[in-house]
Amino acid sequence: MTFWRKLLPALLLCPTFCPIATFAASKEIVELQRDLALLQEQVRGLQRSQDEKFSAIQVLVQQALDSANKTSTSVALLQNNLLQSFKDQQKSVVDPVVGVGAKLDQVTTDVSALRESVADISSQMGKLQQQMIDIGNAVRTIQTPAAAPPPAAIQPGPGVASAPSGNVPPVPAATLYQNANRDRNGGKDDLSLQEYADYLKYYGDSMLAPNAQYFIAEIHAKQNNLDQALAEFDMVLEKYPDNNKTPDALYMKGATLVKMGKRTQGKQEFCELVKRFPSNDLATRARSQVKALGLTCGPAAPVHRKKT
Repeated sequence: MTFWRKLLPALLLCPTFCPIATFAASKEIVELQRDLALLQEQVRGLQRSQDEKFSAIQVLVQQALDSANKTSTSVALLQNNLLQSFKDQQKSVVDPVVGVGAKLDQVTTDVSALRESVADISSQMGKLQQQMIDIGNAVRTIQTPAAAPPPAAIQPGPGVASAPSGNVPPVPAATLYQNANRDRNGGKDDLSLQEYADYLKYYGDSMLAPNAQYFIAEIHAKQNNLDQALAEFDMVLEKYPDNNKTPDALYMKGATLVKMGKRTQGKQEFCELVKRFPSNDLATRARSQVKALGLTCGPAAPVHRKKT
């Protein structure tokens, strides 16, 4: 009994003695194999789909790489074309500009040389005019008959020179003008004032007379003799209206008026300088003076000068 009890479970598990159990196990194995086959088929389908998609992606990536290479080639070609165009434009524009700049430098040099030549000619003409004036004065002195001495006058002895006439220049014009300039630059204002006055007395119609008159006014302004300086600047503007010292006289007269507290009149002189000589360096300074006064150059008002 005990033996069969132990053998019965084994016999139940054996296919010979347990056909029902064996059939049930075979059915499950078949279903399992079928499910496994389906799963393998799905895996193979998924693999094929992945392969197809990967192939498509590879094609797209290759096309993108080809397009990028073509774009890089186009950009490089465009860059080369731009650089070549820039170089061509540089040659066609910069080189002529450099040539024009060189020509302008040459013209500037020529104009400077011409200006110096004109200045030399003007200086020589001034010296020639002074010499002609000296010669004319000497001729007039020679042609002037000597005045008869008064009866009671004592004739000078031989070798004693008579006193010079009041109308005879003491020294030549060039020497007198140079002495006055030298003393003015050396700080001898009073002596230079006398020498400029003598120059105007004997050579008032010469080319350098306006300069002498202006320097007299300038010295008085320097010495703070403002009323006298104002009168002398007016003398420059009235007696010698068109000369190289006219802009200086206008500016200095305006500065003198402002220093005297006559701001409006000073502004009129500055504005007249700007109007008559807009390209002169003093015109810029005159504009600055008017701006510093808080005024502006409106419509030009007539400047009334007293006749000297």
